[in-house]
Amino acid sequence: MNIKIRKAKESDLVTIVDFQLAMALETENLLLDKSIVEKGVLAAFNDSAKGQYFITEIDGAIAASLMITFEWSDWRNGMVYWIQSVYVKENFRRLGIYRKMYTHIQDLVNKAENVRGIRLYVDKTNIRAQKTYENTGMNGEHYQLFEWMK
Repeated sequence: MNIKIRKAKESDLVTIVDFQLAMALETENLLLDKSIVEKGVLAAFNDSAKGQYFITEIDGAIAASLMITFEWSDWRNGMVYWIQSVYVKENFRRLGIYRKMYTHIQDLVNKAENVRGIRLYVDKTNIRAQKTYENTGMNGEHYQLFEWMK
């Protein structure tokens, strides 16, 4: 099995949009508006300050994607990468794909002098994802997320 993790290209847009639609339905039973998701993904490709996507290919087939976004931490005088929009196609699950992607992002953090760490958020009901994140050494004990969405 040949596994390759790479920065996504704009030609991956359709796949990433499909992954986001599938993830929202699977994890939150939420039907997203495809045209809005397309515009959102394209916005990140057009402005990398909004986020950057990464793709995992297995034997040339796209198996997974994730996005990192950026938070400035004045406490740490550096950036924190937020992992978001994680999706692994069902037939590629339980193969350690997310762990490999996480390790790839962790390597980027370790090589960047001004990046201090990694964060992510997960739906409280998504127990399987929480276990996956715990297995990479992350913990969810420090913060609770609050939000307001229009």
